[in-house]
Amino acid sequence: MRLDLSTLDNLPPAVDTPKYDPRLIGVGIVHLGIGAFHRAQTAVFSDDALAIERADWGICGVSLRSADVRDRLVPQDGLYTAVEKSPAGTRRRIIGSVREVLFLGDQRDAIRTRLLEGQTRIVSLTITEKGYCHNPATGKLNPAHPDIAHDLAHPEAPKSAIGLIAGALDARRLSHGRAFTVLCCDNLPHNGALVRGLVLAFAELRDPALARWIAEQASFPSTMVDRIVPATTDADIADNDAALGLHDAAPVVHEPFKQWAIEDNFVDGRPAWDRVGAQLVADVAPYEAMKLRLLNGSHSALAYLGFLSSREYIYQVVADPVFVAYMRRMMEEVAPSLAVPQGVDLRAYQDALLQRFQNPALPHRTQQIAMDGSQKLPQRLLGTVRDNLAARRPIDLIALAIAGWMRYVGGVDEQGRDIAVADPLAGEFKRLAARHRGDPAAWVRALLGVRAVFGDDLPADERLVAKLVHWLEALVADGAQRTVAAAVARS
Repeated sequence: MRLDLSTLDNLPPAVDTPKYDPRLIGVGIVHLGIGAFHRAQTAVFSDDALAIERADWGICGVSLRSADVRDRLVPQDGLYTAVEKSPAGTRRRIIGSVREVLFLGDQRDAIRTRLLEGQTRIVSLTITEKGYCHNPATGKLNPAHPDIAHDLAHPEAPKSAIGLIAGALDARRLSHGRAFTVLCCDNLPHNGALVRGLVLAFAELRDPALARWIAEQASFPSTMVDRIVPATTDADIADNDAALGLHDAAPVVHEPFKQWAIEDNFVDGRPAWDRVGAQLVADVAPYEAMKLRLLNGSHSALAYLGFLSSREYIYQVVADPVFVAYMRRMMEEVAPSLAVPQGVDLRAYQDALLQRFQNPALPHRTQQIAMDGSQKLPQRLLGTVRDNLAARRPIDLIALAIAGWMRYVGGVDEQGRDIAVADPLAGEFKRLAARHRGDPAAWVRALLGVRAVFGDDLPADERLVAKLVHWLEALVADGAQRTVAAAVARS
């Protein structure tokens, strides 16, 4: 038997089920990118909100690149298990907030209809950093991106999220005249303002009148999302099936902690997220910077250096006191760059991050975190570097993290084995490595020349260049473990 609406009553008592009838909930949110993170984080907040306010705030999830999630969830009436894992044990609950799942590849008309409907009042996104077709160093739209070029030439059949949103807003402008709120939930600095800029730049290229209307009518709140959600494995599915006594093809696994800060700027209402733990604030920026630079920055640093030292999972990396000391020292370098939100104990926040990373019940692969580094570095590490360089503050430990990324994208590990580098710029890195591998100084200069990542300023900063060359030479000569130990000893 399979999990679906007809089998909800067959579940064991220990499994929580929706506190409302999902069949009675209409769709008010279209979510682009219905992957594991959305289903373990924002859809859970929506599920909680629907339990206390049964309005039409159900979710229509849209997959842009693959039919896999649609094909797993549709036979289950959109239901799936959220599996919370911690050293204290495992908790399971069925999420009912996803009421429809569509795939852009073969359901374009249905998606267009959903986006056009006046009942759709929020379009949210978790499409990862690389999905925004922008220049990560500048935050500007890349008109030469293949998907953007296609969408401008074929506005009736957009491929990108930016083209899809602009097209939907244009259709609404020309029909009922009601805009919607665009709610970015990806790890991008000032993500609402950034996505607004991307949509307006695209619309300007398509029709300046559309750009003016969007600027006046739509809203783009910034958000900060935080929950560790590793990729679901076949073993996770099998364990969950055994616990349910039913087959669930789409469970998600996550830690107990979750946080969502949202700028309270919606053009046509929102669910009662504020009543179930979300923080509705006037300014998300301090929360966002703290999370991106401390949590995500540390996560990336540990992923690259941990992978190079032959650790498969993050919890294995932070089981080593040397890496724990490195993480703490790196966070000390980051902290002066932050405007700490009122009421937040920064030391307690850092201690909690370490505890979260040490959770052995939640194996998070270093190589999964290492994906798409060219899109992640600007907001996770390079923003702090810029601030610290300008203020003449230390950058030693952050520079080591960047050097770890440089060693990683070289494509060969410390044992001489090929690394499967998953990154939009992997081809460019491979070409550069073929010319410069074996010469750390030349490799640093070559990578700094990738302006989409490092911009025009960082390649010219000799203090940064010298640090990167020093650490990359050490990583090549001594390996990650010894280099991290040396960095901690001298800091």
